[in-house]
Amino acid sequence: MQVTLIGLGGGALDTLTQQARDALQTAPLILGAKRLLEALPENGAKKIPAVRSQDILSILQESREETACVVFSGDTGFYSGAKGLLPLLEQAGIPVRVLSGLSSVQLFAARLGRPWQDWRLCSAHGVELDPVAEVLHGRPTFFLTGGVLTPQSICRRFVEVGLGDLPVTVGENLSYPEEKVCSGTAQALAEETFAPLSVLLAEPAPTPKRRTPGIPDAEFLRDKVPMTKQEVRAAVLAKLAVGPEDLCWDVGAGTGSVSVELALHSQAVWAIEHKAEACELIRRNREKFCAWNLRVVEGHAPEALHELPAPDVVFLGGTGRNMPEILQVVRAKNPKARVCISAIALETLHQAVEELTALGYAPEITQIAVSRAEITRKRGAAGQLRRIAVAKAEADCLCADPVADVFRR
Repeated sequence: MQVTLIGLGGGALDTLTQQARDALQTAPLILGAKRLLEALPENGAKKIPAVRSQDILSILQESREETACVVFSGDTGFYSGAKGLLPLLEQAGIPVRVLSGLSSVQLFAARLGRPWQDWRLCSAHGVELDPVAEVLHGRPTFFLTGGVLTPQSICRRFVEVGLGDLPVTVGENLSYPEEKVCSGTAQALAEETFAPLSVLLAEPAPTPKRRTPGIPDAEFLRDKVPMTKQEVRAAVLAKLAVGPEDLCWDVGAGTGSVSVELALHSQAVWAIEHKAEACELIRRNREKFCAWNLRVVEGHAPEALHELPAPDVVFLGGTGRNMPEILQVVRAKNPKARVCISAIALETLHQAVEELTALGYAPEITQIAVSRAEITRKRGAAGQLRRIAVAKAEADCLCADPVADVFRR
């Protein structure tokens, strides 16, 4: 048997290539999704609805036909089921050829009159996808929507993190008579309803300035909310070895200074804080530093932690009296999570060591002493001004893991 895999383009028959038309016209057997088969003209071929690669292979192996076609929407090389079917056919020794079709990204770019070679391409079909993380790469981002991630839900997600003004464009039913293209801000389109066959193009989000850990304290909006100092933040990120694929928790986030630093060096951050005024500060600092991958969770730990995804990195800046319970949740979510605890008081340091040891960690304690000098002017005996350096010392304690690390400044 000779099998031909065909990309049907946008779905409308006039987007089919001539090669695809010829193959379908002479095929005695055609397999594919029911929606696609119903759109094909009648030519006497037997049409069998099938989507799963293994089911398609079984039907082909049982068939006595000499040729068959398997149809897919869009292009066979762009997030297509052909990817899973091809190796099965090759393993079974069934000869196969592939005919490409127009993809949704090609159709959409043509409708917009824009080149698409610099677009970031993402599919939401059957996979977990964070749309915010995808638009932080400085390029327009194309979303092939589907399932729970619709154009509406993507726009709502942008609004949640402060990207309500982000320009987006939605294409519905591309190539069909009811095709529609709609442009606006994420805020405006978040309340709209779109067709199931939709795609979305988001323009690049404002990107943060690239910088090393340890942003100067004065750059953060603070008011009267406590904040982890610059030198400690730099040490925290170094000890936690934060990477671009890490998911991070900042428990007791305060102003969000650590949350922002984590967000600028990781995939996503959840800042957990129970004080309303502090949560508002975190949102304002998120916007100031373009840390759009930072989510604010208003609530008390450990209760607020249970629905969050398993973390790779955890910073505990304020735990109240709930450190044991919080650490137990972290351990249950991910036994290999790297943990860092800020401990200003010796009592907190001792408790951290005891709790971490009880959970099977091997705490390491590091003390950090920070001294800053301020230049002041003072008149001497003769009345002349003299510059005097006045040193100021500050202290804190921190703790981290997977070799849990406790350090004190």
